Amino acid sequence: MWAEANHYYYRGTLVAKLKGGNIYTPPEIIISEDENGNPVKPEMNGNYLRPVDITAMVEANQEMIEIIEQTTVKKILAIYTKYKNKLDCFHVAFSGGKDSCVLLDLVKKALPKGSFVVVFGDTGMEFPDTYEVIEKIKQQCIEDEIPFYTAKSHLDPKQSWELFGPPSRVLRWCCSVHKSTPQILKLREITGKNDYTGLAFVGVRAHESATRAEYDYFNDGKKIKGQYNHNSILEWTSAEIWLYMYANDIFINEAYRRGSSRVGCVCCPMAGNIGEYKNKVLYPEIINQFIKLIRNTNSKTFTDVLFEEFMVHGAWKTRADGKFIKGVAKKYYEETKDGKTLITIKNPLSDWREWIKTLNWDIPINVNPIEDGYTVSVSESDLKTNPSMAKIFRQIFKKAVSCSACTVCMANCKNGCITFENMKVRINDCRHCLGCHNLPNGCLLYDSLKIPKGETTMGKVRSINSFQTHAPKYDWMKSFFDNKEDFFDVNTLAKPQQTKFNVFLEDAKLSKSKTFSHFAELLCSLGWETGTAMGLMLVNLVSNNPQFEWYIKNLDIGQVYMRTNVIVMLMNNEIGDTQAGHIASAFKRLVETPLGTSLHFGHVTNEGDIVRTKCSVSDPRVVLYGLFKFAEKCNDYKEFTLATLLNDSIERDGISPTRIFGLDRDDMMPMLLGLSAKYPEFITASFTHDLEKITLAEDKSSQDVLALFKGDITNG
Repeated sequence: MWAEANHYYYRGTLVAKLKGGNIYTPPEIIISEDENGNPVKPEMNGNYLRPVDITAMVEANQEMIEIIEQTTVKKILAIYTKYKNKLDCFHVAFSGGKDSCVLLDLVKKALPKGSFVVVFGDTGMEFPDTYEVIEKIKQQCIEDEIPFYTAKSHLDPKQSWELFGPPSRVLRWCCSVHKSTPQILKLREITGKNDYTGLAFVGVRAHESATRAEYDYFNDGKKIKGQYNHNSILEWTSAEIWLYMYANDIFINEAYRRGSSRVGCVCCPMAGNIGEYKNKVLYPEIINQFIKLIRNTNSKTFTDVLFEEFMVHGAWKTRADGKFIKGVAKKYYEETKDGKTLITIKNPLSDWREWIKTLNWDIPINVNPIEDGYTVSVSESDLKTNPSMAKIFRQIFKKAVSCSACTVCMANCKNGCITFENMKVRINDCRHCLGCHNLPNGCLLYDSLKIPKGETTMGKVRSINSFQTHAPKYDWMKSFFDNKEDFFDVNTLAKPQQTKFNVFLEDAKLSKSKTFSHFAELLCSLGWETGTAMGLMLVNLVSNNPQFEWYIKNLDIGQVYMRTNVIVMLMNNEIGDTQAGHIASAFKRLVETPLGTSLHFGHVTNEGDIVRTKCSVSDPRVVLYGLFKFAEKCNDYKEFTLATLLNDSIERDGISPTRIFGLDRDDMMPMLLGLSAKYPEFITASFTHDLEKITLAEDKSSQDVLALFKGDITNG
């Protein structure tokens, strides 16, 4: 029986597949049918299944295996020969899975003894069977005189999950804390150099995922400075991996025999439902420990039934901040008023005077103590003179408020300037490389536990459930634009409907105090049902309406979301189940307006699933309007990079038009260059020599962009 992607083949025939399932419920086994609709019988007349003759299989494929082996060995030797006099070390990144076992065997055949080491990155969350593999491989390496090292964080998983909150698909702090950082620090120890340059042989294969299918054999260190990667078995298939293992008598991780298709962390936010179920059946004690951590770190009080639903829908994997992690309080505040930016820090965990050493920028600041913290006052104009350094300046205090010695910053500093003594940071002879700031929000812990702006108990916060059961309809919008000022007198909407429609109109900037706005007049002139008019309106709605903001922030382009899953996502934000149902249902009404039919903001499938789609933006000025609105929301900072615009993980008040409309780099580059050429008084954009810079004119605003549309109408 051959299993691949939950499809099961017997002697070349698909006999069964798995469907559905979740962490608590087994998947359905679907037996294949023949052309007459009858269940496929693997063997006629009820005969026993015939086991594969491993010896015969290997013999039949021996020539192919040898060709693949020789080709790969040559590639490994060639890359070693090219760089052996240029790099400090070569190592095999070992995980205990089938791919890394095959890779290690190939590297041993290709390279001379003493030319490389093996490093096992022990996350502390590995499959129990993996540790058995590690012991056997380690013993083999000792016999072969190959140095074998284990790299492990000083934090155990329980400590880190309680400290950071459970990892999620967005907040994958675990990879840095438990995998890459310990390996970097171990290689520094091995080489005796902080700024070592090394090459890792990695067992990545293109057949594993669409993302990995785009990998190259060789990464020359541009992505991670000083770290070269060689994906030696990139084009190997699973069948070839298994053939090689049987042909060369390579030890097989028992997790595969138990039904796991991949080994790694036993509890991972990237795992699928079927994998979660298998792991819970196979390793119940370990999985239950992580389930307990997920429940205990959540501030929500669950009933057993509600928590099981929370887990079934994978709601823990969707966490994007620390809003519902138990015990988390907002400790970094920032406001700008009267030309001064004031940062307030509460209960900091490290000394800002250490982190300020990383800032090579002469800027006057005033730091004043307050109860349980301090305030930092700086001129707003000083920050605006250098937005890039202003970002680092803010990150210094985010580090100060959160640093708990996870050592990721220490690993990022190639100059060895950062150390930790008794869990407290010490920075000496900083070279200002800013490597320690090359993290989301400058600090993984801050990023994982950040509290979204506007969502504290300080001040009144509008509910995400803006429209309740009265989301706007197409007929209401048509009547509004047809009747203009008279709409509020002639419409027949019930009072609750009118109240919620007024919320929509005001947040879209179409009306205020029952007055038909200049913006609404502009949309009429453009043709209010067109994609251009809807694009401008959507920018306003995302900027002003928390319900639209939630859709944009939480629904990824092209992803199909079951309605029940959207409700659970909302409940994870402490939205009641009834209100969550209203918000999910409102999406259908909204996409039945020109927001969906003309702009293509999204749609709802026949099965009721919710999908947000890439918008049809035909007029680049819509994006220009979105850029200015974005800048105005972000303290009026008008200089940034395209990478910054595309990075959704950065904490900020505004939402980039790339996120609003679902635009990628290939969409944005020609659009930005075209805008820069046609409207240089508004925007300049350049993309040369790996440098990119986008600057919006200081003397222009989003309202000035709207005037560009008015000019077209006047000229017409």
